[in-house]
Amino acid sequence: MNLPIRVPGLIQSFYSDRIWKMSDGSKKLYLTFDDGPHPEITRLVLAMLNRHKAKGTFFCIGKRVVQYPEVVTDILDQGSAIGNHSFSHLNGWNTSTSEYVDDVCAAKKHIDSRLFRAPYGRIKNSQAIELKKRGFQLVMWSVLSQDYDSSLTPEQCAERSVKWLEFGDIVLFHDSEKAKRNMLAGLEAVLNWGKDNGVEFDTLEFQKVKDLKR
Repeated sequence: MNLPIRVPGLIQSFYSDRIWKMSDGSKKLYLTFDDGPHPEITRLVLAMLNRHKAKGTFFCIGKRVVQYPEVVTDILDQGSAIGNHSFSHLNGWNTSTSEYVDDVCAAKKHIDSRLFRAPYGRIKNSQAIELKKRGFQLVMWSVLSQDYDSSLTPEQCAERSVKWLEFGDIVLFHDSEKAKRNMLAGLEAVLNWGKDNGVEFDTLEFQKVKDLKR
């Protein structure tokens, strides 16, 4: 599915119960990474963040956390944060509500976070309602790097990643093998854009997004 780089405001307003952007007036960006942890690629991301004195939020798949717990430790030691990306990376549109919620809760046993991002961004309203009852805050994104698109060159991904940036944006990358080349190029471009514009790269945390919804 060819998703837009910048999520239209109409979509954000229609699903206003989900966090798309952190509009608190500060000069911050929020880098997020889906589908890890990966023993090599996640650490490449952490090294790049360190070089730029930046932090990010890693939405982790539960079964990979079980497989690579030491990488999660590295994420937290670097000063970055983690979020829940389900246990099995289920597509919510093709999964019953009960099975989906159970899968997210299974991941919660290994991921100490109430932030949740749906795999593929695909989640039914019934699933969202049940997860919110259990204390989860649903996090989406306002800028999609499209780093997973193999038809893009790293240079194109870098250009697209910075073209629409605004302060407060939640930017989505993937610390996965499929996205590696484009992701690293796009991430470097966003970090350099931030340096040129006096941006702080901060983590998403439950209290921050909870306060934003008040």
